[in-house]
Amino acid sequence: MSVGSAKVCVVDELVERVDDQDRMLGMVVSRRQATQEGWLHRIAVTVCRDERGRILIHRRSQQVSRFPGLYEIEVGGAANVGESYEQAAARELAEELGIRALPRLLFTFINRSGLSPHWLGVHEAVVPDTVVADPDEIAWHGWLTEPELRSALLEWRFTPDSNEAFSRYVAFRVARS
Repeated sequence: MSVGSAKVCVVDELVERVDDQDRMLGMVVSRRQATQEGWLHRIAVTVCRDERGRILIHRRSQQVSRFPGLYEIEVGGAANVGESYEQAAARELAEELGIRALPRLLFTFINRSGLSPHWLGVHEAVVPDTVVADPDEIAWHGWLTEPELRSALLEWRFTPDSNEAFSRYVAFRVARS
């Protein structure tokens, strides 16, 4: 349903609460309630790289409810009930970029930036240069090298988790090399 140029979400996503060890608690709640109450739940994101190693960044649509108009390094969203981090990341890539891929889970951590604390599962995927971004989710996208991205992080307005997720992603890659 639309109201003017803003989209109204009639049905809220259902997520599973998890504990501080990322174990399921057997409780299904709405994402909105988990955010309002500060309950831990799972979010799956993917850092997308192309064959040349550039990183896909995007600016969120003005229509999205969380952080409209801000830039983001990763593509993703909440893990639905019964979904693994990998399944949620693959679903989000398909929904937001039209890409069918199996992202590789690199690491998880409790992310305390943003609207509420949550477990963030950070994935990586090599994707085609041309993607078909969902305009309801993504207003603009482009490819940056790591040095260009470091500069952009200082100059552009990014989502709260982008800086921490990117610094942990770079540290993970350095530790693995």
